[in-house]
Amino acid sequence: MCGIVGLFLKDKSMEPLLGSLLSDMLVTMTDRGPDSAGIAIYGSGTPGQAKITLQSATPETDFAALGAALSDTLGTLVSLTIKDTHAVVSLPRDQLNPARSLLSNHHPSIRVTSTGDSIEIYKETGLPKDVLQRFDIRKMTGTHGIGHTRMATESAVTTLGAHPFSTGSDQCLVHNGSLSNHNNLRRELKRIGMQFETENDSEVAAAYLTAEMKRGKDLGEALDSAIQDLDGFFTFVVGTRSGFGVLRDPIACKPAVMAETDRYVAFGSEYRALVGLPDIENARVWEPEPATVYFWDHEKAA
Repeated sequence: MCGIVGLFLKDKSMEPLLGSLLSDMLVTMTDRGPDSAGIAIYGSGTPGQAKITLQSATPETDFAALGAALSDTLGTLVSLTIKDTHAVVSLPRDQLNPARSLLSNHHPSIRVTSTGDSIEIYKETGLPKDVLQRFDIRKMTGTHGIGHTRMATESAVTTLGAHPFSTGSDQCLVHNGSLSNHNNLRRELKRIGMQFETENDSEVAAAYLTAEMKRGKDLGEALDSAIQDLDGFFTFVVGTRSGFGVLRDPIACKPAVMAETDRYVAFGSEYRALVGLPDIENARVWEPEPATVYFWDHEKAA
């Protein structure tokens, strides 16, 4: 079944509330998927700096001296902030790829959940309220974010299988539904260099959008291509460094509702996820149309 929420803030004065508002929205969707949960938060970032969000099943040992080890090996100052089973590494942007290679080659028990200038992804097994509390999400600030609570139907209940999935810098996706051509797509994407950590069809959808954006498309254009290339039933909510998009398949059998005011755009699998948002009683509320791309971008709105 699964539950999805998303919030794109137009009003900068609301940014300190992002973590709290998204948390309340996601907890409301708990009964749509109680086995795991995750959330992606987009912050303002620091010029010239990038972030890598990491996850470990044994953080006490994996993260103990990781920051110092990365600093010594890369020859640059690296900071590491531990948050329960996750850690956020901040480093110069030009050291992002060397750091990823170092982690892959010498720290195989550590998983990368996201990379980019502004994104942080936290996900674990368990109820949304417990997962969000572990990472203190309510106190986080940002410009936009998406969340997902999962009911596993086609794969095991694991942290890696939880959403959001991130397959490109500052890119992420959450998904409700099932793709029927994901195995063929996975093979095609592997041929052009995309890498996968799970068998989840949602990771294939995320990688597809990443590949399309590498070809020069923006998020809205990539979603438009997905209508033609992805088979099955799906509702996607996706994020980039400055953008937020929604897409439903041509049948649109999965529930979805959106709301927009002059301060924000919000998405929920059900309307009850939106009822606690400020001024929701005056919002324009609608059900997104099938095979229709909805796309907002801070940079294009500026």
